[in-house]
Amino acid sequence: MSKGMDSKKNDKKKPAKTMKEKKAAKAEKKAKR
Repeated sequence: MSKGMDSKKNDKKKPAKTMKEKKAAKAEKKAKR
C-alpha cells in the first residue's frame, strides 16, 4: 500500500517521467518481484 502512495508522491514532486517510462518502471518492478 505505501509503495503506491510513494509513487504518487514522487510523480507529484517531479513529473519528469513520461507515460512510457512509468509503464516500464511498473513492468520492471513486477519482474523483479
